[in-house]
Amino acid sequence: MLDRDTRSTRMRIQNVALELFAEQGYDKTSLRELSERLGMTKASLYYYFKSKDDIVQSLVDDLLTAVDEVVDWARGQERTPENRRELIERYAKAIRSQGTPLLRFLMENQPALRVHECGGALRDRMRVLVDFVVDPRDPLPVQLCGRMAFFALHGAPMIMNDVEATSDEVFDAACAVALSMLPGDDDGERPPS
Repeated sequence: MLDRDTRSTRMRIQNVALELFAEQGYDKTSLRELSERLGMTKASLYYYFKSKDDIVQSLVDDLLTAVDEVVDWARGQERTPENRRELIERYAKAIRSQGTPLLRFLMENQPALRVHECGGALRDRMRVLVDFVVDPRDPLPVQLCGRMAFFALHGAPMIMNDVEATSDEVFDAACAVALSMLPGDDDGERPPS
């Protein structure tokens, strides 16, 4: 178990890395720039993380832990309209707890994540969640709405970054939109707005 100072330093490195990744992109950010922004030597940074990939993995590991709780819940549930709504609400809460900077990073750096091991782990979890929400027997527009519900949750912080609203207000709006996109009871149609 890491002591409090080590955890605090690791979190600071993660936060500053996310800032740099957002400003410059993952591929264009070097560990040297990160260590300079942090005011620490590269050797000190290496004590906590050996590479940018290690930093990304640590960020995504925290997200995966939160998402795994939702996946585990879904595996024990029947696919009903109420449980679909519950899944979206649980998932929204899980990703909200990870913060806006991480979601922006994930959305803006998808090419880098495609080749990263953690990207595959995230895709695997998302398949389980989407399969719970989307019935392949539904008409394609209904299936698309179910998939877009997740996009609303993922993309809102990036799409709404120029709007005067708090992160919580954006997440609340994204959750409301996501829920409105879910199929209705037994008719395979979207619920009325």
